[in-house]
Formats: sequence, structure tokens, C-alpha cells
Amino acid sequence: MDAGAPGAETLAGAAALAAVLVLGTAFGLLRRRFDGRFRAFGGARRARLRQAAAQSASGEVSGMDARAASGHPAAGGGAAQELTEVDLGAGLGERATLVQFSTAFCQPCRATRRVLAEVSSMVEGVAHVEVDAESHLDLVRRLDIMRTPTVLVLDAGGRITQRAAGQPRKPDVIAALGEAIP
Repeated sequence: MDAGAPGAETLAGAAALAAVLVLGTAFGLLRRRFDGRFRAFGGARRARLRQAAAQSASGEVSGMDARAASGHPAAGGGAAQELTEVDLGAGLGERATLVQFSTAFCQPCRATRRVLAEVSSMVEGVAHVEVDAESHLDLVRRLDIMRTPTVLVLDAGGRITQRAAGQPRKPDVIAALGEAIP
């Protein structure tokens, strides 16, 4: 084979490189789209839990549905839906609480801290509580916190109403609070 002509290995390598670039770009765009977006922690999720419990009673359940029916925290059920002052190590807000899970070397956590502190100072009766994820591993596991920052919005009773993984934008935090405060 001619040393200057592209071989099968070169073409295969170029195709592999192109595939990796396309997949990496797609992953980055998806992550960017959903990073820091709040999602509801009630309504539809409770309906799924009731459905899973009904299936469990009839013996038709497995995997994630079984965890949901049993109130497993990773499925959003049971004890993971409500937090107390003892859980957080700080007082709850009169109207709502913004709970931020952070780690020491998390750069987006610093920006999230500023946003949440600003929003909590703007809205009367809203507290901002920062929890060190490394020091509260039991709570992190119970709530299925997979990355930092993770922000939870609690209503006045300590029930989780919204959740966001990643750095949320200020308007998104205000909108999530609007849903938590009656």
C-alpha cells in the first residue's frame, strides 16, 4: 500500500473521532438544557407512587416500582419528601426554605449560594440553608443527591416541592418559590 494514501485504519480512526465528537456535543447540549432546571416533587410523582403501591399489592411490581411502592427515598417516596430543622441543622423559613447541597471545591456552588442568598433576602419569610454534602452523607443518600449543587425548595411545612441539580438561574428560583408559597 502507498504510504501517502489513507488506509482503512485511518478512515476507521477518523470515523471513531467524529462519532465521539458528535456524542460529546449532544451530551453537552442536553446537560446544558436541563442543568439547574427545577422539577416538581409532588403531583405526578405521587400518582406514580400510588400506582406502584397498587401494583405491589397485586404482585406485579419489580425494580424501581418496588422501591417507589415501599417508599424508597431514591424513588421520591417515604421519608425523603419532608425535611425538619433537625435534618438540616438550621431553622426552616416561615413561608419557604431553599436548601442547597454543596461541597468544598464545587465552583457552581459558590454562584448558587449567591443567587439563593439574594432571592431569600428579596422574599420575606424565605430561609436559605446550605448543607455540606460531605458531612451529611446519610441525608445525601436518603434524598438521592447525585451531584452538587442540588437545590431543594421546601414549603412552610418542610415538604420538598421542587428540586434542581446544577446551578439554577435566578428567575427559575423565584418561579419555584412561587409554586411553594401559597
